[in-house]
Amino acid sequence: MGTFSLAPDQLAWCAELRELAGRRLAPIAEKGEPGRVNRPLVAELGQLGLLDRLFTSGALDLCLMRESLAQVCTEAETALALQGLGAHPVHAYGTKEQRERWLPEVSAGRAVAAFALSEPGAGSDAAALALRAEPNGEKDGGWRLTGEKCWISNAPEADLYTVFARTGAPSAGARGVTAFLVPADRPGLTGDHLDMLSQHPIGLLTFAGVPVGPDDVLGEIGGGFRTAMDTLNLFRPSVGAFAVGMAQAALDATLAHTAQRRAFGGPLKDLQTVAHQVADMALRVESARLMVYAAASAYDEGADGVPRRAAMAKLLATETAQQVVDAAVQLHGARALHRGHLLEHLYREVRAPRIYEGATEIQRAVIARDLYRGDSYRGSTEERKP
Repeated sequence: MGTFSLAPDQLAWCAELRELAGRRLAPIAEKGEPGRVNRPLVAELGQLGLLDRLFTSGALDLCLMRESLAQVCTEAETALALQGLGAHPVHAYGTKEQRERWLPEVSAGRAVAAFALSEPGAGSDAAALALRAEPNGEKDGGWRLTGEKCWISNAPEADLYTVFARTGAPSAGARGVTAFLVPADRPGLTGDHLDMLSQHPIGLLTFAGVPVGPDDVLGEIGGGFRTAMDTLNLFRPSVGAFAVGMAQAALDATLAHTAQRRAFGGPLKDLQTVAHQVADMALRVESARLMVYAAASAYDEGADGVPRRAAMAKLLATETAQQVVDAAVQLHGARALHRGHLLEHLYREVRAPRIYEGATEIQRAVIARDLYRGDSYRGSTEERKP
């Protein structure tokens, strides 16, 4: 397979995913309560074997799944992605006991996972975490977690949380963060739902001396920041894939609408201003798709510059999707603003990915930092002078 093309079997798999999303997943999604975990939907993803693929496939497969599902059923896409985000640290950094206890449950859709990184005062600046892991003073060498997590997807309904807490002094920055696997039934752990623009479940978690021990550590003590960043490097291109899927759905709807809707004596597509706008939408979608596939392939191949490529993919795709969906709404007119219309749904869904898993501005910072660290500016006229 070339970096910028998909093999026939991959294309067939994507078509199969879209068909499954429409036939088996969308009807279950429609019965769910907005802003709450749809456990029947999660269970169906497990029944179809898609959750298991989160832990047996690479970054490109993850992107293909998210893009394909997003074209048809964003709720199914989000439920799949949140299972992967919450449980990937267990898969990649967990002990044998942790993996055996939780991964079969997550893969089957019986347990709901969550990734608890953001805090009220530490959203994009993950190294500024304030949730404290204080030694409990007992012989087992455990800690008690005290503080809050905010804007956590699947909270407070998840069954297990990957929680990032400060075990070192605040001055230690990123080096003082440790990742913990925290089951939802631990004493002192409570939460509330947050009413957000996007309708997937998001909540606030409060830790009032929640006990955790050495057996709950994911990876190494003080290595939590690396665990978080490695997880985000894997999932950021697939956030882009989610965005591409939504943008493609908006483009498809626009092609159908502008071919059928008549105005000024003919179909909208015959108006040059409309045709050119649709062409620009298609150009943006395909450019973003190629960037996403390239970043995912780089991750799978262990190539250089993965954080930069992942940031570029997320940045380009999420910004593109916002532009394409907005243009689609404009071309559809008032009908696109009706509650329940596909574009009304996409217009709400498309906004959040520009913020979560690192806002657009953070992606630009990651890209610039990596460029200068790699001396990519060398070779300028000044550098080439003898």
